[in-house]
Amino acid sequence: MKRRFAFFAILGLAACAYGKVDLVTLPVRDAVQLTIYNSADLTLARERRTLTFAEGANALQFSWANTLSDPTSLEMLPRGHAAEIDIAELVFPPRTRNLGLWNINSEVSGKVPVEISYLTSGLSWRAFYMGTLAPDEKTMRLQAYVRVTNNSGEDYENAQVRLIVGKVHLLDEIAQLARRPHAYGSPIQRVGDDWLAGRAVKKELEVRLNLEYDAMAVCDAPMDAKQIIKEGLSEYFLYTIEGTETIPNGYSKRLLSFEVDDVPVVNLYKFEEDQYGAEVVRFLSFANDADHELGETPIPGGVLKAYRRVDDQRHLSYVGESAFKYIPVGEDVELNFGPVRDVVVEPTLMNFATDNYRFDRKGNVAGWDEQRTFEVKVRNTRDVPIQVEIRRNFETSYWTLTQGNDIGAFETVDVDTVKFTLTLPARSQKTFEYTLTTYEGTRREAWKRLAR
Repeated sequence: MKRRFAFFAILGLAACAYGKVDLVTLPVRDAVQLTIYNSADLTLARERRTLTFAEGANALQFSWANTLSDPTSLEMLPRGHAAEIDIAELVFPPRTRNLGLWNINSEVSGKVPVEISYLTSGLSWRAFYMGTLAPDEKTMRLQAYVRVTNNSGEDYENAQVRLIVGKVHLLDEIAQLARRPHAYGSPIQRVGDDWLAGRAVKKELEVRLNLEYDAMAVCDAPMDAKQIIKEGLSEYFLYTIEGTETIPNGYSKRLLSFEVDDVPVVNLYKFEEDQYGAEVVRFLSFANDADHELGETPIPGGVLKAYRRVDDQRHLSYVGESAFKYIPVGEDVELNFGPVRDVVVEPTLMNFATDNYRFDRKGNVAGWDEQRTFEVKVRNTRDVPIQVEIRRNFETSYWTLTQGNDIGAFETVDVDTVKFTLTLPARSQKTFEYTLTTYEGTRREAWKRLAR
């Protein structure tokens, strides 16, 4: 669907009393710029066209039928002969639907460049990523993409695409405004708060984003690869895709955002029965900073699909996928790839005993110690070394722990959780033991003395 325009030259006649009207074909867009938000169904469209004016009164008819454009945000500005072009008003004639009429007075006759801007709905974008791990899984090639989808009802040819990360607050949904049969919800034209509000929302977006139409990069030459220029703007972040794209209505287009060859990563396998059950869960982590070949811009949230290169012929094996949220510069991200079968952790209760009974004056048991000895087997059936984090949760905060063999010191995570971290070579197994002593009843006083 292409937006329907008609441009009329009106000589010596009132704006709404057409009489004899000469129809002038509206030229195609010279350029168009789309600024698409990902947090709201909102796009700021800015078109540049060259119109042929007649000296005197002119009229431009604008129809948004079958599109999702907001008529209250329509605006036209001359980009040449500004002092000689008076865009007097935009009216919405009665008994018409989805139609506006600009009344324009011109002191010149000939071609004049103009800018038409408006808010529209139905354009969206989302980010997704592909990560390819090196055979040793110490680095990852990270490829970032964006998919732009156009369901606005309008074809956009050779458009410069700008993508916005950031929250925007809207009092009205643009799609609802676009679907009203009359611009202001009434068959009677009304220029008041609604009109001012629609213009004000668009103007605020332009100011906050510092959008300059003259900065639009229109490039007809073919390019080997698209680049995305990124810059911070107040509470928003702006991604400008190099060159132009044609995005017909009803179509989606995938665009490369950035690509980094060797991002240092940490592979970590976690076991925690209270959280993950009896399975081991794989995680991959990295930081959005210079040490990880990143850190220039925030990374939009999306889904990363990870693969591993398994040989010199670059054959890949699938690792898993994980969704993540927006990653600011300097922040770490940990991706959960779910349970695995090639790493196994098996804790077994080997012994249980009670000791150190304490009695009250009536001879009843008032306190005692419980001792549980566990054996933990960890198996790595993979062909690469791995690191495994094993967390053990207790039902009390009154405890002490002793290790039965040398696996490195455990780490206290919180009052009822400890963590063991093991490194296993490829296709290997390790076994360690620990004894957990918990203090019950009055024996907790003994634990308090030990903890000091």
